[in-house]
Amino acid sequence: MAANGERKTVAPDQRCAIGLSFGNSYSSVACTIDDSAVVIANEDGDRQIPSILSYVEGEEYTGTQAKAFLVRNAENTLVSFRDFLGKDFKSIDPTHCHAAAHPQEASGSVAFSVKDKAEGEASTLSVSEVATRHIRRLVQSASDYIGKQVTSAVLTIPTNFTDKQCEALIQAANNADLEVLQLIKEPVADVLAYDARPEATIEDKNIVVADLGGTRSDVAVVASRGGLYTILATAHDYEFAGVHLDKVLMDHFAKEFMKKNKDVDPRENARSLAKLKAESESAKKALSIGTNASFSVESLAEGIDFQSTINRLRYETVARNVLGGINRLIEGVVKSAGLDVLDIDEVILAGGTSHTPRIAANMRNIFPESTQIQAPSTNPSSINPSELQARGAALQASLIQEYEADDVDQSTHPAVTTVAHITNAIGVVSVGNDGEGFSPIIAPETAVPARRTIHINGPKEGGDVLIKVIEGNTHIKVTKPEPKAAKDEKDEDDSDFSEEEEEEDKREKVWKSGETLAEAAVRGLKKGSKVEVTVNVAADLGVTITAREVGGKGGVRGNIAAP
Repeated sequence: MAANGERKTVAPDQRCAIGLSFGNSYSSVACTIDDSAVVIANEDGDRQIPSILSYVEGEEYTGTQAKAFLVRNAENTLVSFRDFLGKDFKSIDPTHCHAAAHPQEASGSVAFSVKDKAEGEASTLSVSEVATRHIRRLVQSASDYIGKQVTSAVLTIPTNFTDKQCEALIQAANNADLEVLQLIKEPVADVLAYDARPEATIEDKNIVVADLGGTRSDVAVVASRGGLYTILATAHDYEFAGVHLDKVLMDHFAKEFMKKNKDVDPRENARSLAKLKAESESAKKALSIGTNASFSVESLAEGIDFQSTINRLRYETVARNVLGGINRLIEGVVKSAGLDVLDIDEVILAGGTSHTPRIAANMRNIFPESTQIQAPSTNPSSINPSELQARGAALQASLIQEYEADDVDQSTHPAVTTVAHITNAIGVVSVGNDGEGFSPIIAPETAVPARRTIHINGPKEGGDVLIKVIEGNTHIKVTKPEPKAAKDEKDEDDSDFSEEEEEEDKREKVWKSGETLAEAAVRGLKKGSKVEVTVNVAADLGVTITAREVGGKGGVRGNIAAP
């Protein structure tokens, strides 16, 4: 075990590394086998392991077993503790712990009081100790699966984790005898899981990653440029997440129960409420797979059994406010990034709540047809949203596990990872016998240094062409529909509702040219030939441009000094 404040390190030849996603509601671990990420099941067969610990007569239970004790042993069951790491007690929101062990103040930080021993008084456990115990159980499950002791891991973190929270997480992992190779942001892990697939092609694109979890929703816009990822905007929300979908079902079934049993509200009793919540969550998961779900609880309240059913349409109706809130959250992040939905090339839905088919259907309605929606209900080849982060972390672990700890630290230092980006796109306009046409070469938000090459058509009959290298950016062009001709009075009676709905404005993404950076003339092109233009942006934002006929000799080369 590492001493307090010191980082645990392991020699590269002794490492056995995994990817670990430690969520507020669920956790998962993954390893790589033959360069493919595999999510590991624990001893209960769960790949999505509830981030819950429970203590009964000195025995520690975790995952699904611990979750079951929320009904009859809530005061000794610990839930939703990940986000308390590295925080002062005054700054936390204990809402999601109301039906479990309550967080307490201990020297200004967060702790829990639970009976974790068979005899004696309750113990006061710091949130760091709780996290350590949870990580230790995850590592043990991974070690049992792999057949050798896991020593190291890449851990995922939310984009809004502070330095203090990151240090607390690393210390908790070290105390569990786990070396932390690297912390990577959750949306980056999600994108990496997709980009690492054999069929994936690395291309410049803008990606929305919506990580919809149990207690919180995190959305990020990621610019992928040549395999490098830049987070352009983020949002974090505790009002529209999986627990809120559980709650609308809880309220729905509670009202059904009260119709049959006057004045008996199962939400007013702690044990009845726990049963109601557990079965509502099961119904929600069933509705993500099928169109109907049953609800059945023995002795829901005052010894009364209760059974009911709900279909997906009814569920989506009662949950419309939550689903609408998720839509607004995602649209807001796109706007915060200075982009339009037409600029988004891919939407990745991650987290357990992303299994809800209506959320993916809403994304299909919000984004244009050209945007790829990565979700099980819209794309059969998509990855399980609950496994994305662990897969991405495991792939990253496989890449860096053979490096010395100092080399990993240096490669992830802000001086290396925080690099300059170009603000506007760089493209070319070719002026020849056949008019002008803009062709983008380097997309906005590309990290520098960067080098891109493009081939553009020369004049059909050959000859000379003028290449203008310009800055530019996308612009949303709105075209209003043609006004319809006035109808005759005889056609305007109230019985005629057969006409089509009024057409909406047409919106399309177009390039808008800006400042000209350079001009180059390529002379004597052969008939039907192409021109190769290469733009090289240095780390200091100096630009080198070369233009030549494809297959020809010579060409034109010029430099633009850094601003």
